[in-house]
Amino acid sequence: MGRLVGNVIVLSAAAQGIGKASAIAFAKKGAQVTATDINGEKLKELDGIEGIKTKVVDVIKKDKVKSMAKDFDYMDVLFNVAVFVHHGSILECEESDWDFTMNVNVRSMYLMIKAFLPKMLPRKSDNIINMASVASSIKGVVNRCVYSMTKAGLTKSVAADFLEQGIRCNCISPGTIDTPSLRQRIQDRPDPEQAFKDFMARQKIVHCRESGTSVCVLGLR
Repeated sequence: MGRLVGNVIVLSAAAQGIGKASAIAFAKKGAQVTATDINGEKLKELDGIEGIKTKVVDVIKKDKVKSMAKDFDYMDVLFNVAVFVHHGSILECEESDWDFTMNVNVRSMYLMIKAFLPKMLPRKSDNIINMASVASSIKGVVNRCVYSMTKAGLTKSVAADFLEQGIRCNCISPGTIDTPSLRQRIQDRPDPEQAFKDFMARQKIVHCRESGTSVCVLGLR
């Protein structure tokens, strides 16, 4: 019997990378997982895994998030994973880049928390987890201006406001993780081979055998 048997968990960006690995890990521990993503084709890769049901949801659309929340009477964990990583300094960040990154990284969390938190409050024991990064209030990182800003503060605010009502709100702040998103960003650089070497050179890496993911364990230098 897994230690999460009976737990109801909802997470975003579950079609690949951290979200997909998390959905599978939760299900292996016995949780009932609703895995959401905007990419319906990739999300189908989770279909058939015991404990996981999938749902195509655009988590920056208020009506879509509110509609999904109506399907739940209660839940134990909300895990916000959706993210976009913009590459560049403030001088290379156009208003459209800023707006898109804010929508994916912050608006999605805002909408999900606002929709699901009222279902958590009566139980006084539930958890909100936000995927953050060492590139945040923890550390300044080169060419991660708007991304770092989006990872800096919402978790602390929600935690402070609802701690006394039994709701825990925490974030996970890893360094670079080897995901399809990272690989695509590397391929998009003018010299992908050098970009990969630069990523590998700036941090220590460990490979997780269970999830098949490489993770930076000591943060960015």
